[in-house]
Amino acid sequence: MSATDGTGDRRLWPSWRPRARRIGGRRIIADGLEGSLWKDIYHNAMTASWPMFIAALAGAFIAINFVFALIYSLEPGAIANVRDGLADLFFFSVETSTTLGYGEMYPDTTFGHAVSAAESFTGLVSLAVMTGLVFARIARPRARIVFARNAVVAPHNGVPTLMFRFANARRNFISEATAKLWMIGPSVSEEGRSLVSFQPMRLIKSENPTLALSWVLFHPIDAKSPLLGMSEEAVMGSEINFVVSIVGFDETSGQTVHARDVFAAEDVFFGHEYEDFVWIDDDGMRHIDYTKINTTRPLRQEVDSK
Repeated sequence: MSATDGTGDRRLWPSWRPRARRIGGRRIIADGLEGSLWKDIYHNAMTASWPMFIAALAGAFIAINFVFALIYSLEPGAIANVRDGLADLFFFSVETSTTLGYGEMYPDTTFGHAVSAAESFTGLVSLAVMTGLVFARIARPRARIVFARNAVVAPHNGVPTLMFRFANARRNFISEATAKLWMIGPSVSEEGRSLVSFQPMRLIKSENPTLALSWVLFHPIDAKSPLLGMSEEAVMGSEINFVVSIVGFDETSGQTVHARDVFAAEDVFFGHEYEDFVWIDDDGMRHIDYTKINTTRPLRQEVDSK
């Protein structure tokens, strides 16, 4: 069944549905995306949570074996020594698809042999797919970077500066780490068209030779900054998002790892600074408290001594 939206654009309503997406701190409803699970099954398998992923694999395994049990039941006597009808056929299907083959039940007719051969092939392919997906999820290189929940704006070397803090949550080094900062927001062209602009934002130090503990990125709000001239109220009321991306070489896995986070305009605290969460005790041991990575405080007001 099809319909038009009044402009001649034909839409198949049953196969299209809105999807909720979260970008920064905002929830976006994306209309017009095709809702078929199978057309993007690899992406869905890689991005699903582990409980959902395991449940999907178990459901597919049960469904496949149940279907073959129904096929075996089409010809009574196709499988020898079946005593409990469909239940025995289901367990025989499990033994066949996994190549266990305990031996008590076995194909006893040409039909049974043909179906079991087809199931053996299906089982081998399914097992290969499941093993590949599990390995891909486990072996996928990831940096375990913990980002502070909020960015802050505070003076740094006498210049108002936008800062982002994050830390390496693993006991390893990320060599040659590189950081990039982008500002994404709405803009209007000279022709009056509404666009989404992507503007790179300069960082004072965008490279770190050995990221082991924490790192703070500094973007000076100077003449080269797209934030120059924007008040706190203008920034907070805008639809700006800040994207921080980190790329580096994980010395443990020997692979390039990536990390990214998105901050909405309301995630920026003006007139705040990060509290220290790395300190050295009396024995000279360095400590880092990851529970305080999100902690900020208002800037200390200087007291006039006059």
